[in-house]
Order: sequence, then structure tokens, then C-alpha cells
Amino acid sequence: MSGPLQGVKIIEMTSVVLGPWACQLLADMGADVIKIEQPRGDSNRTLGASNNPGMSALYLTCNRNKRSLVLDLRQPGARDALLELIKSADVFVHNNRPQVMTKLGLDYADMKKVNPRIIYCGAYGYSKNGPYGKLGALDDSIQAVSGIAMLNEMVLGEPRYLPTVVADKTTAITVVYGVLAALFHRERTGEGQELEVPMFETMVNFVMAEHLWGMTFEPPKGKPGYVRLMSHHRKPYKTLDGYIAILPYLDAHWEKFCNLTGYPDLINEPTFKTLADRVRNIDDTYKKTGEIMATRTTLDWLKLFDGAGVPIIVVNTLEELATDPHLVATGFWQFYDHPTEGRLRMPSFPVNFGATPASIYRHAPRLGEHTVEILREAGLSAEQVQVLTQNGAAMTASQAATTVAEGGD
Repeated sequence: MSGPLQGVKIIEMTSVVLGPWACQLLADMGADVIKIEQPRGDSNRTLGASNNPGMSALYLTCNRNKRSLVLDLRQPGARDALLELIKSADVFVHNNRPQVMTKLGLDYADMKKVNPRIIYCGAYGYSKNGPYGKLGALDDSIQAVSGIAMLNEMVLGEPRYLPTVVADKTTAITVVYGVLAALFHRERTGEGQELEVPMFETMVNFVMAEHLWGMTFEPPKGKPGYVRLMSHHRKPYKTLDGYIAILPYLDAHWEKFCNLTGYPDLINEPTFKTLADRVRNIDDTYKKTGEIMATRTTLDWLKLFDGAGVPIIVVNTLEELATDPHLVATGFWQFYDHPTEGRLRMPSFPVNFGATPASIYRHAPRLGEHTVEILREAGLSAEQVQVLTQNGAAMTASQAATTVAEGGD
């Protein structure tokens, strides 16, 4: 194991995508991440293709490099066991509503008592300081309330959700940089703190970076919405045999594009002369570009623009990503043998650290795979661990497997 976060211990009590993916990114960078699950496990354990129950595709892609501990916080002793873990932890991450954590006796005040240096990160739908603070949320609801769905209405004529969990994953990345900043602050001052990463506020910040537009000014100087992105002509261009993505965006790009395609007269045409002109007349710009792209094959265009500096690239399907020559050459796809799930393909961590490389060093755990190991590390005796596993406050992998098979919770 390597990575810049080696030696950092993170306790994770999350499910679905937001929390698990955030903590996986931290684990990829070397943090020791302990995933606390309820007896039925993370709900993502059942979603997607699988070889064995509780080890589905979506779970495997969000939970590598972690250890699994099953605690039933409804049972006596489970909360105390968790607080023993917190004593030696650096970070705690959860994605429950704040009211749930208070009810469990696991809010920041509770954890600060046993570890004043703890960095306590809550990631959930809406800030607890506003009127939405008690509402539950999932990716679709955040796409709706943050304006993402209506961006599609502005282009397509009806509100639509993006076919990716963009709110979950963007908030997950926000969790990562928030935790890293808090760790840096603690390194300088010794002070722990509570972090709140609300999905709604995160996604409004994300969406409105470019779309605030005319509403940047008060009073507004126009409507919100980055004009270039609002055109229904903004899409991959049809070629004679497929699709291609090209964006002659800057003035230098546009000049090269017009000369190489055989349309030099377009360079000084008032509609297209400058970047501001092309954005102001974006429908005409996109339509004209599309008409030109439709006259040759995808390969012809790639050859013609090779080395020209104009942004141009193929349009991949999801299947084609597996054999994309760039991803293959950089070793982006990594393969390893899971002890129970067989040969797996995984995407690499995207940051290439020169001195402390991230890596895949631990398989995504079976439910409760490390329960005994983790509790003993926290200082509990063999007898104490036995009591917890016998009364159902904690579960080993074999116990958890039986519970899941019987449909228990």
C-alpha cells in the first residue's frame, strides 16, 4: 500500500454512491478506510451483475481498498464499540440526515468527547441550517431542485435527469477535498472540526458557475444560462459513417477549421468572425459546423486535423471505453483477482502522484469480512468481541451471509 494518505484512518458509515465513492477515493490515496455496515449491508450490494449475493457490480466499483465491519446500532454495545474505533480515527464520514445521527448519539458533539481531533464529515441532501434540512434526498431529487433537470428542459423541451448520478459523484468529490482541507488545518493547528457537505448547495455551486450568466449582476443584466450550452445543436456531429466531437472554439481554432475544411470565406463572415460573434450566433455556428462535418468520414476528419490544435476526438460508446487506445496505453484499466468474485476490471485513481502513487491494494470486502479484526484493533478483548457477535450487535462475514440469505435486517 502506498499513497499520500497512508497512516490516516477513516471510519465510514455510508451507503449508495456518494459516501462510498468519496471514501473509496480517499482509500485509493492510501487511507485505512473502515466501512461500517448494518446487518443487511450497503443497499448497493444488490445492484448490478454479480457472481455472489451481496457482491454486485455497483458495490464493487465503489468500495475497493476498504475493510468491512458490521454493527447493528439498535443493539446494546454497538454504539460503544463504534466510539472505541473513533478514539484512534482521524476522520468520520456519514451520509445520514443529522437528526438520525443525533438520535443514535453519534453526532459531532458525541464523537468530539472521545476524540477532540476527529474530523467529522456529514454529507446529505440539504444543510441542516435551512428549511429543507430534515428532508431526505437522492441523486434524482437533487438534480431536480438544483436546476439540472430544467437545463435539459431549456434544450430538449422537457425536464430530464442526466443519465449519471452527477449529484452523488460531484458531492463525493467535494467531500474528498473538504476532508483533505480539514486534515491540512489539523496538521497545522491540532484542531478537529465538523464538516457539512450538503448535496443541494454543492450542486447549485456546480451548476451556476457558468450558468449564473446575466444574474451575476444585481440587478440582473439578463437571464441565467450560458448561451453556448443552451443550443439544441450542441451535440456530437454526424459524419458519413458515425459521429465526431469537434469544437473550433477560440479564434485561432476557427481560422484553422475554416482553412482545413475548405471554407476560408467563413473566417471573416460577421456571424462567425470572433468568439463573441460565434457564441452570440451559436445555433448558426453549430449548424454550419455540422453541415461541414457531414461531408466526410470520421477517420478522414481525424487525419485532416491531426496536429492542428483544434479540439477533436472520437465519440466513444461505454463499451468502446474498455479498448480506447489512450486508456489502454496509460494503464487506466486495472485488473485484479478478487478472492470470491473472480477477475475484475477497475478504473484507476485519476491523479498520478509522482512520489506517492495511489493504488488498488485491497479487494472490496464481503459484508462483515473484517469485523473481528477491526474490533480487536480497537482494543476490545476476544471475550468482548464474542459477546457483541453473539448478541447481534456485531456480525462476522458468516453471520452476515446467513442474515442476508434469510432476508433479515
